[in-house]
Amino acid sequence: MEIILIIIIAVVGLIAGGAVGWIVAKRAGKNRLKDAEAKAQQIVEEAKHQVEIKLKEADLAAKDKLLEMKKEFEQSTQNKRNELHREEKKLNEKESSIERKMDLLRKKERDAQTRERLVAQQEKQIRQKQNELDELIERQNRQLERVAGMSAEEAKALLMENLEQEARAEAAKIIKSIKDKAEADAQREARQIVVNSIQRCAADTTVESTVSVVSLPSDELKGRIIGREGRNIRAFEIATGVDVIVDDTPEAVILSGFDPIRRETARIALEKLIIDGRIHPARIEDVVKKAEKEMEVIIREAGEQACFEIGIHDLDTELVNLLGRLKYRTSYGQNVLQHSIEVAHLASHIADQLELDPQMARRCGLLHDIGKAIDKGQEGTHTELGHEIARRHNENPIVLNAILAHHEDVEAETPYSIITQAADAISGSRPGARRETLENYVKRLERLEKVADGFPGVDKSYAIQAGREIRVIVEPDEITDTDSTLMATEIAQKIQEELEYPGQIKVTVIRETRAVDYAK
Repeated sequence: MEIILIIIIAVVGLIAGGAVGWIVAKRAGKNRLKDAEAKAQQIVEEAKHQVEIKLKEADLAAKDKLLEMKKEFEQSTQNKRNELHREEKKLNEKESSIERKMDLLRKKERDAQTRERLVAQQEKQIRQKQNELDELIERQNRQLERVAGMSAEEAKALLMENLEQEARAEAAKIIKSIKDKAEADAQREARQIVVNSIQRCAADTTVESTVSVVSLPSDELKGRIIGREGRNIRAFEIATGVDVIVDDTPEAVILSGFDPIRRETARIALEKLIIDGRIHPARIEDVVKKAEKEMEVIIREAGEQACFEIGIHDLDTELVNLLGRLKYRTSYGQNVLQHSIEVAHLASHIADQLELDPQMARRCGLLHDIGKAIDKGQEGTHTELGHEIARRHNENPIVLNAILAHHEDVEAETPYSIITQAADAISGSRPGARRETLENYVKRLERLEKVADGFPGVDKSYAIQAGREIRVIVEPDEITDTDSTLMATEIAQKIQEELEYPGQIKVTVIRETRAVDYAK
């Protein structure tokens, strides 16, 4: 029972403690709620206060912005007013200026009208005086016609004929005097320059050839070169593109071909085969290929040697190789590479005496015939091809014009083009430098005589000194001494326009009168 009682007391105590705790917790919750409500109220009050502050600040900012905009508007308005004021002032000044100009124009108009009236009066007086003068001249002309016995037109024609004859005679004398003086001075200066240049430049003469001779140690090698049933010689001719001539010439074989480079390649290959001793088709192909590579080296070295001799070290590699190919090209029997080197030296000496750039003159002279390295089988002249090659390698425009103009295909634009023409003519026309076929030589002489025969009053013309001079015999009854001077000049000009020739051609007009009688 005691235990039960204790349990009951404990339960009742627990219940009573729980009730008391619940009452205390409730009261504490109410107190916390009141505190929270108080804090919330305080926060709301503070928020309202902050909002009021923000609103006041925004209101002040808006008022400041409005004041600023108002100030800017007033400033802009004031500026526009000032600008309008200035424009108004300018318009007023222009209006005043226009008024002054109008007054001046009205004044000038009045003056012009006054002068116009004066001019009209003067013209009227002049017409009256002119009419009087015409009447006076007419009366004098009628009196002169009666005295002279010829009309005015006849007198005028006679006077014009006399004046024309006197003018032609005087012009011929002046032309002859000026021409003689100019020729004397020019020939003396030019001769001195050319002589000095030629003395400082010497070049060998190369004779054109289409064959090469290869020496053999013995005639026994001829059979090995020919091979069984001619297979070796056929293989060699196919590989090189040249003809091999094996004849009775002791210890020698002849290589024939029009392409000097192929012929030289064949000579190198054949000499290697002879030294090696192994001559059969397979070996021939290998040796020919090696000879072609060796030939490329020889060509490049020839071009480099030419550049070194002239003193040009910045030439493009392809142009150097093309220069080397000119070593195996001839023109009228003259080696083109030697000719180019000679022209470069001559052009340099002439430019030096004329106080021009010798280096530029050398470059023009060296490259003037570069087109001949590729002109075979190509469309266009060697000047056009050379110009295109040089232009492709960014050569100087002075050099380009010298290449095109050295045969007068285009107009010479610089003194260097003229110098190149002169140096080319000197190199090509000196004795022994070139040989010309008989047919071309005869045709050139015939064309020269034909040009002279086409002039009225020419009896006969003769081309002499290998075409360096033409002598023209005229009819003495048709051509006077003064006319012969003019004719010589006209013939020379026509030859320059229609013919191509190296050097210069002297024109001599001969007028001769003979009186013959017989004593019986």
